Amino acid sequence: MNIVFLTNTYLPHVGGVARSVSSFAETYRSLGHRVLIVAPEFADAPKDEVDVIRVPAIQNFNASDFSVALPIPTGLSDEVKAFGADIIHSHHPFLLGMTAVRLARYLNLPLVFTHHTLYEQYTHYVPGDSPAFKTFIIELATRYANLCDHVFAPSESIRDLIVERGVTKPVTVVPTGVDLDMFASGDRKAARARYNISSGAFVIGHLGRLAPEKNLGFLSEAVAAVLEKNPNVYFLLVGSGSSEQGIRELFVAKGLGERLVTPGILQRQELADALAAMDVFAFSSKSETQGLVIAEAMAAGLPVVGLDASGVREVVEDDVNGRLLKEENVEAFAAALQDFVNMSSFKLKKQVAGALLTAKKFSLQATARKALATYKITAGDYAATHSETEEEGLTNVLALIKAEWDILAGAVQSADQAISSALFGDKKSG
Repeated sequence: MNIVFLTNTYLPHVGGVARSVSSFAETYRSLGHRVLIVAPEFADAPKDEVDVIRVPAIQNFNASDFSVALPIPTGLSDEVKAFGADIIHSHHPFLLGMTAVRLARYLNLPLVFTHHTLYEQYTHYVPGDSPAFKTFIIELATRYANLCDHVFAPSESIRDLIVERGVTKPVTVVPTGVDLDMFASGDRKAARARYNISSGAFVIGHLGRLAPEKNLGFLSEAVAAVLEKNPNVYFLLVGSGSSEQGIRELFVAKGLGERLVTPGILQRQELADALAAMDVFAFSSKSETQGLVIAEAMAAGLPVVGLDASGVREVVEDDVNGRLLKEENVEAFAAALQDFVNMSSFKLKKQVAGALLTAKKFSLQATARKALATYKITAGDYAATHSETEEEGLTNVLALIKAEWDILAGAVQSADQAISSALFGDKKSG
């Protein structure tokens, strides 16, 4: 198949969606399919990309690390048509997501959407954030999903949530896959030497974008509490973002600054090495649609201590491959981490074995084949209900007009729902 991805974030940006797009594209290509990626420009994007179209974008939107694509890139429909696309796959409901709707309608192609994100958890990046705006975002994402032909949900929790919110189109659970071989290849000894951590130390680790929506204030308090009681425990924090300075200030204030290790953003082998240097993985985010970094940590043989939340409960099984805590309580989270510090080698090996077994369920090959099978079903259903006409030019124009109307109507209806919720307390949209 010839598959077109439209995404508001892509390499070299580091984040769940960018990594999902990249890993699926690479795996599809390895299985003999073609993938064209339409993504925003980034200042340090590779110069020799193949089958990637970069569109103009506003960099570092509102002091975040996101790039905001400008709508309707000139000539894009011609390039997608020349590519011979069989299916359009949108990875966001906004910006290039709207372009995906226009492309699919104009070129008479099926449209798939992955609901990667709980968008209402990210409205603090937008001026004028409010409960009404969160409702608007939820409604807009829901109505966008219903403009598509099929929806991918990264986890069962998100599938259930978006159906409850009003998504009526078919929804299939398709998590992002994990490169099991890469994450199993980490060099523990080399990484510990690189970060000046002794071989006998116990390392609590975390990987991800260091941003407010990741609940890192809570995590830092819990980890710091463990370090205060155990002089031979370190915190290896991989990633970067606006929350990093606050975390560092907390550890320095508690006299723990030398045992906080922050190597920044790591890729591929260096990332695998860093995970291998850890003994347990700590994760407190409640905004995930899929615990991708949790699955990656487990592929590296790490048990995970996490909060019971969407995307986490599908991966972490309490006392099998880590600890799944029902309540957001700093003392309880610290106690769970302390249990791993004190754990016997026999019990720890059982937890490691459980983590490795769980990771196999998220292999790249398995998730990619499930997605490709769903594409074929969707394309077949679409072909059966959308026949070609002799007046192709007029049909395309009318389809584009209808797409614009659907987009506008969805935005207006979403705004109406948000206003209704603010005035009358309507809880329909979750």
